[in-house]
Amino acid sequence: MAKSADTVGARVRYWRMRRGGMSQAVLAGLAGVSQSYVSQIESGRKTIDRRSTLVAFAAALQVTVADLLGQGIEPGDPARESAAECVPAIWSALIEIEDGERRPSSRAREQLAGDIARSDQLRMTCNYPAMARILPSLLVEAAAVGGSTLTQAAYQASTCLRHLGYRHLALNAARIAVSAAESVEDSAWLAAARFAYVQSLPIESAALAAKAADRSLTGLQADAGDVRVRQMLGQLHLSAALTSTVDGRLDVARDHLAEAAREATSLGDPADGGGFNGCGFGPTNVGLWQMSIAAEQGEMGRVIELSRTVRPQVLAATIRQLSYWLDLGRAFADTGRRDAEALGAFVQAERAAPIPFALNPLARDAVVSLAQRARRRAVPDDLRLLAGRMGIRLAT
Repeated sequence: MAKSADTVGARVRYWRMRRGGMSQAVLAGLAGVSQSYVSQIESGRKTIDRRSTLVAFAAALQVTVADLLGQGIEPGDPARESAAECVPAIWSALIEIEDGERRPSSRAREQLAGDIARSDQLRMTCNYPAMARILPSLLVEAAAVGGSTLTQAAYQASTCLRHLGYRHLALNAARIAVSAAESVEDSAWLAAARFAYVQSLPIESAALAAKAADRSLTGLQADAGDVRVRQMLGQLHLSAALTSTVDGRLDVARDHLAEAAREATSLGDPADGGGFNGCGFGPTNVGLWQMSIAAEQGEMGRVIELSRTVRPQVLAATIRQLSYWLDLGRAFADTGRRDAEALGAFVQAERAAPIPFALNPLARDAVVSLAQRARRRAVPDDLRLLAGRMGIRLAT
């Protein structure tokens, strides 16, 4: 159906066998799930829908979540390979900046501003391979100027690297963004940089991520008179809500989500669909995060219910539309009785943001799972075409 290393389930089985041939029953006990669930995950009949479950499997197998997802290392996808070629140069630029090296700028301020705007547009359309190609020189040039210019370039690098699966480098870039924003006391960009930091932390560090978001919320509250800061504080509340959910602190998550909803109601959706730094904070974005949080809690019916009131197309960033359709598709696929609707949602997700959809290991797992369930009957042409575009080989 698919290459053996393509799915999370295949990696779970690989690491289970590497751990002295650990049985499915033992793994299930360590991860707090049933043996039948482990069997269905490994065979591809079910997907792992919750971040907390990924963390539990990784801990039981003594690996990282990134190992289970294959992020940053899985070959074969043209978009991933195109971007991967540029990662060493981005890493080198980040090291140079962290070490305090500064080259003389070779670009006029206006040209550099235009280059940052072009990179940001690529971010909004999720064209991460194209971003990766221009980031090495952009980071070095931005470092020569420093301040908010470097903050923006480092923020963009952090976002790009995180979506490509290089979270350790995304974290480095976020730290550079924070330091640059602090040097000029720019509260709005400092809030954005700290949001990037929280987003870059590994899933295993959900508790730490929630605490980091809390510290930022407390430290920046005095500047909440600035609408840009308020938008980023709202984003930090949303991030804290999700990470607290992953960490099992549901009461804390509800408080953060309620505060984000209150702030969003006051601000409304950004008129241009992006708002400050293109984060799109407002009622629509809150609805999208509510869907993701409901999925993390295993409340797939709630995901479908919430989807009826959310219109992701009002936001400019295509990653938000991807989030909507991917969460909805996984909710439809959860029971195995609404696979046609799930396929329709996944097709919409791919149309919205083809590159991150193809790179998303959970999206790949969901498509493989649909194909596994369809194997006894003819695999629908739409599913076969979608799998082909993602580099997933299905049996003929």
